[in-house]
Amino acid sequence: MLKVTFRFEHGEPREIFAQENENLLELARKANVAIDAPCSGNGSCGKCRIRLVKGALNSPKPRQISEEDYAAGWRLACLSRIVSDVEIEVPDIASAYKSRMKTADLSTGEEVAIFNAAKQSVVDAGIPFLNDYLSCVLELSAPTLDDTMPDNERVERALMEELDVEFVDIPHCAMVELAATLREADWKIRCMGRRDGDRFTLMAVAPAGDTSPICGVAIDIGTTTVTAVLVNLETGELLSRGSAGNGQIRYGADVINRIIESGKPGGRKRLQDAIVKETLQPLIRTMCSEANVSPERVLAVTVAGNTTMNHLFVGVDANSVRTEPYIPSFFHWNGLMARDVKLPANPEAKVILAPNIGSYVGGDITAGALMSMIWNHDEMSLFIDLGTNGEIVFGNRDFLMSCACSAGPAFEGGDISCGMRATDGAIEACTIDKETMEPTFRVIGDPGQKPVGLCGSGIIDVIAELFRCGIISAKGQFVREGKRVSQDVNGFDCYILATEEESETGRPITINIVDIDNFIRAKGAIFSAICTLLKSLELDVSCIEQMYVAGGIGSGINMRNTVRIGMFPDLPLERFHYIGNSSLSGAYAMLMSDAARDKVAELAQSMTYVELSTTPGYMDEFMAACFLPHTNAELFPSMME
Repeated sequence: MLKVTFRFEHGEPREIFAQENENLLELARKANVAIDAPCSGNGSCGKCRIRLVKGALNSPKPRQISEEDYAAGWRLACLSRIVSDVEIEVPDIASAYKSRMKTADLSTGEEVAIFNAAKQSVVDAGIPFLNDYLSCVLELSAPTLDDTMPDNERVERALMEELDVEFVDIPHCAMVELAATLREADWKIRCMGRRDGDRFTLMAVAPAGDTSPICGVAIDIGTTTVTAVLVNLETGELLSRGSAGNGQIRYGADVINRIIESGKPGGRKRLQDAIVKETLQPLIRTMCSEANVSPERVLAVTVAGNTTMNHLFVGVDANSVRTEPYIPSFFHWNGLMARDVKLPANPEAKVILAPNIGSYVGGDITAGALMSMIWNHDEMSLFIDLGTNGEIVFGNRDFLMSCACSAGPAFEGGDISCGMRATDGAIEACTIDKETMEPTFRVIGDPGQKPVGLCGSGIIDVIAELFRCGIISAKGQFVREGKRVSQDVNGFDCYILATEEESETGRPITINIVDIDNFIRAKGAIFSAICTLLKSLELDVSCIEQMYVAGGIGSGINMRNTVRIGMFPDLPLERFHYIGNSSLSGAYAMLMSDAARDKVAELAQSMTYVELSTTPGYMDEFMAACFLPHTNAELFPSMME
């Protein structure tokens, strides 16, 4: 056996023993060492960079690593095999998807305003913001030799009278606390739980003077990023908000790679552990800690995620999602509890999944469609969520149709050499001077923050500006020379956004022809999906009266540039609306409103799902859209002016 020591820029080293010739990335996964591998280890993305400190690896030099870096010990984990005892340095950039857990600053009011607006839009649509969770105070008589009623019956009778219910359930988690709490509180207690018609479930007890809130957690499980909010169930107050990278990303940036991994021996558990143990458990605990709330006071959880994420979260076989006839294990499923998936919450907390409607259109879209409000409008509207998949809903109050296309992870920074999520250090907006070819950009984070990479909205701007300035052709090839146009470490033509001195990492931030080609394919998938969906109704893009865009692509998205590159239809700019993370907003609405939960279920049942992979003409539409802006320039008249 050979000893492998993983060392980190921050954190204690970790040791594991390996067989000779064992793959280093696979070994890291076994050791729970977070190394980003969006391509799932096929050597194409170049993001699993590690540095060999001691020992030897059987590791050929890949195109993504320069001769200088290779000599300094840099390797790709996915291409490296163990041949001796080794020490490996895992830089923060390789594990950033996991380590950058963030909580929002609610003091600015911006986050609060977003969710207040979400609440108001639901209420304005006639959906009451009411739920079944409540707390009440009981003052009970103490037992005596003449009054020998047991504790549970004493509490049950008092609750029946106080709440006017016929049945009271006291589950184990509350029963074990009951006797001590009653006596320590001198028989004056606060009861917290869930009412369901004539039945009340007592989920937690505390002394009568307890004022801590009863809470719920709403979660958006994205393929790349997980976001969540902790909410006071009685008032709707936002107590904490957090986000983290989805720990599953080291098994691949897209759902297909993760489904394949889950089908390997022990794979289903590895994928479930990655989202539950590595991502959701610490995220929920961190939010509870910030709000000074015990996880036991989390009495409800709502989850919005795509169909694959839902399956992997609950530990259900997802293979049927990707194989014909593409029938998942469930669309709508009730009965899941926090204890079933080991979430840090009250064991009796219901976990409500926003319903799926197809193999690639899941609960994130049904929850998002609720918040887009297109179901409440007369206008023909299109709602699109930009993520690893591009999911689309089209219609109005009379009908809804949906589809999904595999855009890849480009909109969240994946498949892009210097790509990253829309977090601190990401270039989210950019302009280029047509004469000097010099860039000006805006970086997410504190003033003076140096750029680390490009997020989705920044990539859109850069490609649109390169095309506008004549630096790249309609095919995405570099056609103009200048000091900003060079070759990267892989020998690919590229545009330099930031030099080594100008970047946070000490490495240049560039966009190369491979990145541009990947993004053109991603935007082509989006536009062709829109056209194919509309053609199935014998309509075209001119019928779109309003367009709602959601997702983690970045709040700085420039709609004119999305049209310039041919990703979105050429519509008047006033028809475009960016609505942020509608999946999380929808999960929040479902958490706070039973009626909103019912409405999401109704929307899911009423949507007609179109499977693009079996729709004639889709591939022709896709090939035509892999051009800037399109092979048919007449579709983008305003860009030809």
